[in-house]
Amino acid sequence: MNMIEIITKKKLGQPLTREEITFFARGAADGSIPDYQLAALLMAIRLNGMTPQETTDLTLAMRDSGDVCDLSAIPGVKVDKHSTGGVGDTTTLVLAPLVAACGVPVAKMSGRGLGHTGGTLDKLESVPGLSVSLTEEQFVEQVKELGLAVIGQTASLAPADKTLYALRDVTATVDSLPLIASSIMSKKLASGADAIVLDVKTGSGALMETVEDSIALAQAMVDIGTLSGKPVRAIVTGMDQPLGTHIGNALEVKEAIDVLSGRVTGDLLEVSLLLGSHMLVASGRTQDTDAARTMLLSALRTGSGLSRLKGMIAMQGGDEACVLDTSLLPQPAVIRPVKVGREGYIARMDAEALGYAAQAMGAGRVQKTDEIDPSVGYILPVRIGDRVTPDTTLCTLYARSEEDAAKAEAAIRAAITIGDKPVDRPPLCYAVVTAQGVERLA
Repeated sequence: MNMIEIITKKKLGQPLTREEITFFARGAADGSIPDYQLAALLMAIRLNGMTPQETTDLTLAMRDSGDVCDLSAIPGVKVDKHSTGGVGDTTTLVLAPLVAACGVPVAKMSGRGLGHTGGTLDKLESVPGLSVSLTEEQFVEQVKELGLAVIGQTASLAPADKTLYALRDVTATVDSLPLIASSIMSKKLASGADAIVLDVKTGSGALMETVEDSIALAQAMVDIGTLSGKPVRAIVTGMDQPLGTHIGNALEVKEAIDVLSGRVTGDLLEVSLLLGSHMLVASGRTQDTDAARTMLLSALRTGSGLSRLKGMIAMQGGDEACVLDTSLLPQPAVIRPVKVGREGYIARMDAEALGYAAQAMGAGRVQKTDEIDPSVGYILPVRIGDRVTPDTTLCTLYARSEEDAAKAEAAIRAAITIGDKPVDRPPLCYAVVTAQGVERLA
């Protein structure tokens, strides 16, 4: 098969065959196709797009370019959840224990963060001693016993995607819808879950900033699931402000524990219940999201969700005492509250800028080799629409030094607009996308 002919076909806007796409993906995985030819095809795809069948074929070819996790030894329908990323997005640490407590096994492979704050693995590793590096056998056994495990993706998972992802970053092809959808779904399908729920963010802190673009991405990924025979549903949720009030790795673990302990409510809990309800429906545990929500609230009220998180921490080598005493999580040198300083209303937040403020403190990575400081970040109790006074706490900084705290304060103030008139709170959920179509909620 000739790579130049494949590039030419896509350059002319013609669809590629499954065999041509498989050849391309295998060449990306084993290095037999040079980067300049891969980059040329990526740009042709970016300019001319792919059909739903092409996108599915690319997804499956990337999935099959490496190991595919076999979860068949775990009884029941295994459900995974994936978020397209955001700031203060700690839903996995809330909903996964709650869903497991409702009798649905959650076998989740996650990634690390690059930019903004850390990923789910970085958050979990802020618990002293906790390991996310389990073998596949250990992973399966833990889910069989506890119903819950969250570990890192293996190096051999979708290697074609790793090559293409790196090239997209340096060839201005990151914003290609079929390349985004196939990248996400290849890893999710390789993780072995029976059903997948996707949290597609929209807003200033999201991969897709407009609702329509977010719905289009959701539809593309649901189409891949349908064409590959895997039940997939997507929820489009808001990211015009941080989802949780805690931004930073240990801080986000603390907030998840506080939510599961019943000490706090708010947007993080609401979105976790929404996504968790769809996970229970996708698993067949119930057919109705209202009934599913009731089940999750029961697991929250009885403490069984918190117990699952504690059990997972213990089984993965972490200090489970952190669940009862969150002060055992990493603590910074400087903790300092910041007042608003004026009267008005929180009118707007630049969620992306707020994420980068945490990154600059050491809570995220600029390069993959950067070390994360799990103790740093900030608590942001205000929400869009809130009325504030000069004495209202804008945020509480958790920093390595007073200098870092001063820089973070300036960045946070610049990212938040305070106006004189009341404003509406942004919606939490915009749409639910399934194989049957799009249900718009806002």
